[in-house]
Amino acid sequence: MRAIWSGVISFGMVTVPVKMFGATEEKRVAFHQVHVADGGRVRQKRVCELDGEEVALSDVAKGYQLPDGDVVVLTAKDFDGLPEAIAKTISVEAFVPEEQIDPIMYSKSYYLAPDKLGVRPYALLRDAMAASGRVAVVRFAMRERESLAALRVRDDVLTLETMLWADEVRKPDFDFLESKIEPKAAELKMAELLIDSLSTDFDPADYHDNYREALEEIIENKVAGREVVTPPAPAEGGAQVIDLMAALKASVEAAKKTRGGAGASEEPAAPAKKAAAKKTAAAKKTAASASGSGSGSAAASKSAATPARAAKGARGAAKTADLHKPARKKPATKSTSTRRSA
Repeated sequence: MRAIWSGVISFGMVTVPVKMFGATEEKRVAFHQVHVADGGRVRQKRVCELDGEEVALSDVAKGYQLPDGDVVVLTAKDFDGLPEAIAKTISVEAFVPEEQIDPIMYSKSYYLAPDKLGVRPYALLRDAMAASGRVAVVRFAMRERESLAALRVRDDVLTLETMLWADEVRKPDFDFLESKIEPKAAELKMAELLIDSLSTDFDPADYHDNYREALEEIIENKVAGREVVTPPAPAEGGAQVIDLMAALKASVEAAKKTRGGAGASEEPAAPAKKAAAKKTAAAKKTAASASGSGSGSAAASKSAATPARAAKGARGAAKTADLHKPARKKPATKSTSTRRSA
C-alpha cells in the first residue's frame, strides 16, 4: 500500500510518528464514455458558459455563489493564509466510550502504521487504548480541510475513522413522525418471530455484490466472443501541423505583398552588389598601379614577364571581367584553370 499522509499522533507530551494508508477500496466496474461507432473516447472539456470558450486548468478558480447570484472568486493565494497549525498532527482531544459515537457520523477508514522511530510509542498507545475500551476523538488536517475523527484499535492496528461534524448530520424531519401509530400486539409478536428466525452472526464474506459479478460476467463473455472494438490511435497533433503550415504560407504571402513582391526577392542581393563594387574599385586601383610601374621601369616589365606575375595578372583580369556579370557563386575550378592557362 502507498502512504497518502504522514505526521504524528500527539497526546499529552507523547508524539507518535505515523503514516496513513487507505483501509478500504471500492470494488466496482469502471467505464469510459465512448463513441458507439468506433469506440473512441468521449472527452469532457472545461467550457465557460458565458463565452463558450474552453478554459485552461490554470485559469480555473473556486467560486462561492451568494444568494443574490453574485460570485466570490477565490484563487490559490486566498487559501495560503488559512491556519495550518495541525496540518501534520493528529491531535487527541479526548478518550470516549465507542458506543457513544453514532455510526452515522463515520465517513471513511484509514490505517495508521508507525514510522521506523515510532514503533515503541505506537505499541504503547495501541495497547493502552485496547485495555481502556475507549476510542480517541482527534482532529487533523488533510486535503485542504480540518477533519474530526475517531482513533480506535482494529486487528492490532490503530485505525482512523473520519467523522462528520455535528452540523453535517441532517435531522430526520418527516411528517409521519408526528402521527401516533401503535402496532397491534399480534403484529408485533409476529415481527419478533421473523427477526428471531433470521438472526445469526455477521460474517461479511457471506455477502457479495451480485450486480458487479453479473456485469463482470457479461464483459468476460463479450471478450471471449471477440465482441470488442479496437479504436484507431488518435492522430495527436495532426490538425495542429496542418494549421501551422497554413499559417506559415499565409505569413509568406503577406510578407511578399508588404515588400512589393519581386522587389523583396531582390533585396538580399544588395550585399553582393556592394561587395562587387568594392572589388571593382580595388581592381581598377591595382590595374592603374600596375600600368604606371610598367611604363616607368624595365625591372617591373621583367618581373611581369615571370610566370608567377603573369598568373597573378591573369587572375586579376579574370576577376575584373566577372564583375560585369550577375552576382553568382564562382566555380571552385576557376582559379585552377586560370593558373594552367598562364
